Amino acid sequence: MHMPESVQAYFDAERRNDPDALVAAFAAGAVVRDEGAVHEGLPAIRRWWVAAKEKTHHVTAPIEISGGGDTVSVCALVSGVFPNSPATLDFAFTIAQGKIVALEIG
Repeated sequence: MHMPESVQAYFDAERRNDPDALVAAFAAGAVVRDEGAVHEGLPAIRRWWVAAKEKTHHVTAPIEISGGGDTVSVCALVSGVFPNSPATLDFAFTIAQGKIVALEIG
């Protein structure tokens, strides 16, 4: 499955449980929307991701990718310690200048 470099970096960091590498895939003013909350900027994105990992111990496995250019959607199987695990979620990425500028998970 071929993904833009920053999206691949996101899922690689996710798999390795590496918050530094995950945050490095994002642009400085990036925004993440997940579970009804908005996380803006690299420190907030890092806090969101670390808290989610600590709470759910989730693992994310990409299944399918669609789109291209600056908008890419990845369907992924997410399993962990949460109700209805595993769940199939869509990760909608917006990319600019090789970095993730927006991510919406739903």
